Order: sequence, then structure tokens, then C-alpha cells
Amino acid sequence: MAKDKASKSNPMDPIVALCKRRGFIFQSSEIYGGYNGFFDFGPLGSEIKKNIKDAWWKDMVHRREDVVGLDSSIIMHPKIWVASGHVGGFSDPMVDCKESKMRYRADQLFFAPVKVAGETIGYVSVLEDGAMQAEAEQKADKLKRKAAVQGELEPIVLKQYVDADPSEYELIPSPATGEPGSLTAPRDFNLMFETKVGALSDNSATAYLRPETAQGIFANYKNVVDTGRVKIPFGIAQIGKAFRNEITPRNFIFRSREFEQMEIEYFISPDVDWSEAHQDWIKYCWNWLISIGLPEEMLGKDVHEKLAHYAKACTDITFKFPFGEQELWGIAARGDFDLSQHQEHSGKSMEIFDEASKKKFVPHVIEPSLGVDRLFLAILGAAYTEDEVGGEKRSLMKFHPRIAPYKVAVLPLVKNKPELVEIAEKLYKKLQRRYNVFWDQSGAIGRRYRRQDEIGTPWCVTVDFDTIEKEGQTFTLRDRDTTEQRRVNEAELLAFLDEQLF
Repeated sequence: MAKDKASKSNPMDPIVALCKRRGFIFQSSEIYGGYNGFFDFGPLGSEIKKNIKDAWWKDMVHRREDVVGLDSSIIMHPKIWVASGHVGGFSDPMVDCKESKMRYRADQLFFAPVKVAGETIGYVSVLEDGAMQAEAEQKADKLKRKAAVQGELEPIVLKQYVDADPSEYELIPSPATGEPGSLTAPRDFNLMFETKVGALSDNSATAYLRPETAQGIFANYKNVVDTGRVKIPFGIAQIGKAFRNEITPRNFIFRSREFEQMEIEYFISPDVDWSEAHQDWIKYCWNWLISIGLPEEMLGKDVHEKLAHYAKACTDITFKFPFGEQELWGIAARGDFDLSQHQEHSGKSMEIFDEASKKKFVPHVIEPSLGVDRLFLAILGAAYTEDEVGGEKRSLMKFHPRIAPYKVAVLPLVKNKPELVEIAEKLYKKLQRRYNVFWDQSGAIGRRYRRQDEIGTPWCVTVDFDTIEKEGQTFTLRDRDTTEQRRVNEAELLAFLDEQLF
């Protein structure tokens, strides 16, 4: 993020403000004070979300011969969630502050003893954040001064609250109040939203909003095999809503209670080298993120050491968000756990016959799972830029053309010249057949350029006096990032845009 305006208190503030000001993202139910963990996407935001999903689907499904699509229902038979383990084990450790009534995820709450010359003089606690180490050290220094203890502070080593010894609970302060002993012991909190299906309201009617889209793929795996003419290895892709009753939604749309996922379950033979297939998908996903405009220097990898009991490996592609480096895209090798569980609980075979090896088996799975909303936030963080043009500061969003909400803006230089406006309108309508195009004829041309820069429109086409006074009917094509301008005719303009956008 080049020269961003991030405040010291919250580096997300300028991005959140721009999202509200320009109609990217609004707090859900804002007229009633908002609803924590839920967001609405405005005119520009809904375009960006659609462009993200369209780009992913185009590259992951249409441009691959080994992946097909699916759109499964949000509410499925509750036995699916029993088989998948979600009913029994889909939970986060929760901790409450008894005084402030604030609630935290225990794995996002960190603490450390404060030691001077080998003696513990107290504890500090912080919430997970990119600056939490510095915050903890500041709190430790303040605690030392308050205690009037002489000597040098030992290094502050933060640990998750879930790793605290029960004897430490009475010593660790609450982040809300700073008072030791006001936090409860961690306890499990199931993240699934319950609902009722049908006329009855007893336990037999209990169902769940899906917490992930993957199980819809596994439940339909045999339907796809039987109807889709697919052969191992192959993948099933899905984009859809998921819901998790997060204890502490935070960091804008990074962690919310309603979100969209883009997932692929890629089925492979148990006889092949799963680690090679896993690495191939990590590389493919990494390159795709770069192709839609995320700078490679803002990406990283986190290879999980602690794995779920069924997983063979998991690597997260991370992104340097304004609030710190966090998971963006998880790519897991899940073995045959999911299909085997559904085979056991449903009594239906999940085996496939592989003509190449003449064997029947339950396939193993590589799962690349990416959140639309989280990717949206990463794109915002990468795109948000400030620079100077002609000695004036400007804010701009350097969206990749495939992601930008508007691809091009058509601007008649003045609105009181009928023949000039007529040519501009004709060009605008022609471009509308291919792209999402913006029309703007109000205000000084420089101000109109700035408006388009701030919403991320890659190019502006200005119909000016040269268009109507000189031969060849050319237009001024302006580049958002460089502000460079050049003359093009209609055929050159269409060829240029097609090359950049398809």
C-alpha cells in the first residue's frame, strides 16, 4: 500500500472510510445501529465481488479441462454435518470478561508474564494484531513503572490464552478492563447457526446454515461422477454463502459471520504422489493471485505444523493486510476422510472406477479454499494508493482491470456542445455492450478524472474538440496509474480494451 493515510490507531480507517464514501461496503442494518459481523456491498462493491467470482470461475473452471462446477443448497440434511464432524467438533475456544461482559476467542487472546531480574511482577494481555508485540511491551513497561521495580525487563514472550495454565487465570488481566482474574476459563463454542425446517419446532426440525461449502461438494460427488463424464484426477468447484457464528468478528470484512467461499475439491488417486499434487495447487493459486493484481511481495506462505487428525498437509497463502500478515487462501491435503465419512454414515458407496489403473477406490482430496470477502479486502489493501499529480495529492485504487468495477469511463469534454456529446453517447453505448462503462459529463475534466481514479476505473476516454475538428475521429485515452494520455480511434480503442480485459 503506497503512502497510505493509515492512522496510528487503526490502519484500516482510510480503507473503511473510502469504502463507505464511494459505495463499496456498508455496515449491515446501519440505520438501526448496525449488526456486528454482517456487511452489505454497495453499487461498486457488488461489482467487484462479481468480478472476483467471475475471474475465479473463468480461470478455475472454464479454462481448465479437469474442473466442473456445482451450486449446492445452503441448508442440507443435518446428518451431513454429523458425518463431517461439524456437529460434534466445529467450535472455537471462547472466554468472557466477567466485568465488561466482552467475549473473546481464546486463541486470539494473548498473554505474557512480565519479569524483571527473574521475578514475575505481573501479567499483560493483548488481542491478536499485527502490532500486538509492541503493545504488550508498552503495557509491560507501564506495569514495571507502576510497580516501581528496578532492573531490566526480560523479553515479553506472548502465548495464546488457550495455552495458559489454570493457575494463571487469576493473574492474567482482561484486555477490556486491565483487571487480573476477570477472565473465565476457555470453553467450546459451536460456530454453526441453527434453524428450523418444516412446521415442527422440536429437535427433529433442527437444521444448520452451512459453515462451509465443501460438504455440498462431497455430498454431490457421486452425482457428478455418474453424470459428468469426469475421470480421475478431476475437481468440483463451488462459489457460495457460508455462515459462522464468530465469537469476535473483526478487522472489517476479514472475519465476519456471513461470507462467501470459492472452493475446489480436487479428487486424486490414492496411488499418486499427493504431496506433488498439493504443491501444484499451491503454485497455481499463488500465480492466480498475482494475475489479478496482488503484488507478490505482499504474499507469503504458512506451512501448518499442527494439523487436523485427517489432514496430510495444509499450507496457507498469506497476505500482508494493514493489520498484519494473515491467512488468505488455504490449500489442504485432506486424504479420503470426507468421502469415507459420508460413505460410512449414508451407506452409499463413494468409490470410483479408474479406467487407467482398472481399480476401484475412494479418492483422496486436495482442497484449495478461498474467501471472496477476504480476497476483496486483500485487493482493497493492495490497490489503495496515494500519490501526487501536478503537485496535488490524489487517492486512487489500482485495481487490476479484470477486478475494477468500471472498466472505462466515457467523458465528453463539455456538455454544451451537442455534436461532441452525441459522439460520446454513441461510443458509450457501443462500449456498454462489452463492458461495465461509466458516463460522466458534469464538472471540470480534471475533477472527473480524480473521481474515476478513486473508484479504480483503469481508463478514461475523453471526447474532445479534436474528435470533431480533426480527421479520423480520435479520442483521448487516459491511463489511471500513470495519467499518461494518447490519441486512439475507435478500432484501436476496442482492440486495446479487448486485449486488456479478456
